[in-house]
Amino acid sequence: MSDAAARYDLIVVGLGALGASTAYQAAKRGLRVLGLDRFAPPHDLGSSHGDLRITREAIGEGAEYVPLARRSHQLWREIERESGEELFVACGLLVLGRRGGAARHHGQSDFVGTTIVCAERFGIPHEILDPVRVQRRYPQFAIGADEIAYFEPGAGFLRPERCVAAQLDLAVRHGAALRVNERVLSLSQPHVGETVEVLTDQGRYRARSVVIAAGSWLPELVPPDVAQRFNVYRQVQHWYPPESPSAFSRERFPVFIWMYGEHAGAHLYGFPSDGAEDAVKIASEDYGAPVKPDALPRAVDPTEGETMFDRHIRGRLRGLSRSPVRSSVCLYTSTEDGRFVIDADPEMAGVTLLSACSGHGFKHSPAIGEAVAERIATGASRLDLERFALSRFER
Repeated sequence: MSDAAARYDLIVVGLGALGASTAYQAAKRGLRVLGLDRFAPPHDLGSSHGDLRITREAIGEGAEYVPLARRSHQLWREIERESGEELFVACGLLVLGRRGGAARHHGQSDFVGTTIVCAERFGIPHEILDPVRVQRRYPQFAIGADEIAYFEPGAGFLRPERCVAAQLDLAVRHGAALRVNERVLSLSQPHVGETVEVLTDQGRYRARSVVIAAGSWLPELVPPDVAQRFNVYRQVQHWYPPESPSAFSRERFPVFIWMYGEHAGAHLYGFPSDGAEDAVKIASEDYGAPVKPDALPRAVDPTEGETMFDRHIRGRLRGLSRSPVRSSVCLYTSTEDGRFVIDADPEMAGVTLLSACSGHGFKHSPAIGEAVAERIATGASRLDLERFALSRFER
């Protein structure tokens, strides 16, 4: 281990979606940036993987997310131009649910209704489709007579591994140093207002600012009263083979979120087939017992995919086989209210905690990274992040 602590303007701990975007945006602004990760991103051990992720502008989780989503859509296109990678495919989005019914999801009591209200408030292009129009346009959905659908043509999916890799490559291009397979052990600040020291299993580094974007490992690096605000949950994604692959291509099938019942687990989401497998990725969410990321059961029992099919897919989607061709585990880091945490560490000046919680953060990550980088570089950011402060838990 080196005796001398290398100095930077910013150290980013964790290089998944949020860490990669922060490192890139900060390096782009001329800051001397060091990025650290205990693994070698992009990888499949955390939350920023799975081939495809939904992105949308009208956000059923609440209007406060819409500016983040809209700015992120602009940034994804900028990152595509700068990197030369295809990251964002706008194949359209359906949000389905019962007409006038409650649908609890990510802290909202009426996810579908909130989505529609956000679209109307922010002028986001959309359609409201009745069951007849849904069946005519997308016969794969066995929508009920008492359901409606919100359709957003500008929404679609992101390629998370490519998104992370592209931003890390751009961060390096703008001068950032990245150290992977290096575990952060602790952070310290000998005197208030001085630089923060980051100790790893391979060295010591100092910076005037540190961003902790360590995903499910964030609770290990923050004060205990902050760590208790987070729970980590095992989630499983499945890829189901279609009887007719062309019927589920991105030209004929949108991404979707289906709130088919009132309780929190009565929903599923999915994507067009996009890849060598010609399989349709579908998942739900499971908030059972919290897990520790290093003790996570990563093997998926074949019956998990069949149970998912029987519980959520059967009778709702036509033309899919019951047994998935592939399944994958990912992690959700969630707060009790399902909202993000973007705030200063309460015990250490210069340290920002950054956690896109509850499984709906990936699409917002470039705007969050930009806003945090702006605040570190200039003292202010273009987007309001105050709604995501830790102080809300004390009210």
